[in-house]
Amino acid sequence: MPVDTRTRPSWQTAGLVAGGFVVVLWLLEVLDTASGHALDAYGVRPRSDEGLLGVVLAPMLHFGFEHLSSNTVPVLVLGFLTLASGVARGVAATAVIWVVAGLGVWLVGDTGSSHAGASSLIFGWIVYLAARGVVNRSWGQVLIGLAVLFVYGGVLWGVLPGQPGISWEGHFFGALGGGLAAWLVGVRPPRPIV
Repeated sequence: MPVDTRTRPSWQTAGLVAGGFVVVLWLLEVLDTASGHALDAYGVRPRSDEGLLGVVLAPMLHFGFEHLSSNTVPVLVLGFLTLASGVARGVAATAVIWVVAGLGVWLVGDTGSSHAGASSLIFGWIVYLAARGVVNRSWGQVLIGLAVLFVYGGVLWGVLPGQPGISWEGHFFGALGGGLAAWLVGVRPPRPIV
């Protein structure tokens, strides 16, 4: 029997991965609700040994369905756009954002609370998508970045402290991670020799 050597276009794989991630988020929230919100304790708890586990788990955990619902569409859209120009590169960028956001919150976050939610990824993806076109010197990616800023740029004010119950630290370090990811993961064309 012949083996099908065709591969899926990158945008299809990106859609499947982003959609699959959202399904996992919803399944975890169903499990969390069924357990009486026991998973909420596994967010980032700054400067505590147990809180380090949150660096890995926090972006997948939410404080209720309303919290998750507000993150679902941005995760689908921005996650897809991050992965669409290359799934491996998008996963690497997401990993940078994930780690920078988690460790940043662990180091400087409010010690009186648990920090969780995919918004750290969302803020990171916004900055990553906005910056990668400049880093890569790609007009197409610059246009995508401008569109992302037009639609989602207003939320970037969330990196500033002020709204109780919102982890501005997660937003801030997620955005910082997005800028770092654009620089680390970007495909830089060779510079001309002058």
